Amino acid sequence: MSSPDAQIAPRTRVSELVRRVARPSYDIVRVAHVELLVADLEASRAFYGELLGMIESDRDDDVVYLRGWEDHTHHSLVLRRAAEPAVSHIAFRVREEEDLELLADAARTVGAPVQWHEHEPHHGRALRLSDPFGIPLEFFAAIEPARSRLRHFHEHRGAPVMRLDHVNLQMPDIERAIPFWAEHGFRCSEYLSTDGPDERLCGAWLFRKPNCHDVAFTAGVGPRLHHMAFWVAEPMGVLRACDHLAAAGAAPAIERGPGRHGITNAFFVYFRDPDGHRIELFSSDYFTGDPDLEPLRWSASDPTARTFWGARAPDSWYDEASRFRGHDGELVPVRDSSVDERSELLA
Repeated sequence: MSSPDAQIAPRTRVSELVRRVARPSYDIVRVAHVELLVADLEASRAFYGELLGMIESDRDDDVVYLRGWEDHTHHSLVLRRAAEPAVSHIAFRVREEEDLELLADAARTVGAPVQWHEHEPHHGRALRLSDPFGIPLEFFAAIEPARSRLRHFHEHRGAPVMRLDHVNLQMPDIERAIPFWAEHGFRCSEYLSTDGPDERLCGAWLFRKPNCHDVAFTAGVGPRLHHMAFWVAEPMGVLRACDHLAAAGAAPAIERGPGRHGITNAFFVYFRDPDGHRIELFSSDYFTGDPDLEPLRWSASDPTARTFWGARAPDSWYDEASRFRGHDGELVPVRDSSVDERSELLA
């Protein structure tokens, strides 16, 4: 584990970097939820609960908890009222309570600040840490269960959204971000890099659960949350969601797609919520559970990498993302990236 205050490790050759695999003493299972700070709580609740059709698990005057139809846990998305939009934290589930202690011990060993929250609503105590760039992270083991409504087909609304699949982090230097996640046991499934002797990463996809990713990176101004992605059971769910948005007069929220990614093979659409936070609906990726899986490289000059059909992403997809508000309540500082994927596509 790396300390948030430690100097970030120097750049390593890309092919070596993406093959790093660590086996820490603690077991991080998957990405579990995202907490968004929203300026208009009712507008956000209506967007996720009515337009996208997520299940509302609980609410009060300042917070709304939502989940997907397949979820077995109380929530995978938290909307919290705030003066201005931002991201509060990204949460990961660990296998056992003991894993939280082991993770905290590892953090203390490198001098990283550790915060315990003993009474998190709807789940057990939580450990809060930050990555080396200041991204606020939360880890927990116990959470209030919920009954999956996977087979409640007569009740399904929207796509329907089944579960949280991954988060994508916009980072100024991906090569210096990956070691932190590799030390936590994350493995790389695919990566996007420039050609030539001075190869640089433009994107990387890392996983704990056995599909393409729990955490991905996109090069750009950061650290920021580029998007959070919810899994849907079939590509038609992506199209259904677009129809629902359009029929409700919300078509301008659709930013990119529908389409198919070359990277991950997934069928996708991106859209923006009322506060500008980016959401992806995501389907049809693949299994990554074999221990000898080799990371798949894509060239940043290949137009089929981001969109298999060759369509170019809009500039907003590269330029705009959500700021993080750290555990101290302050906005996490950002800086620009020294690599620009768009210049590779135009080369």
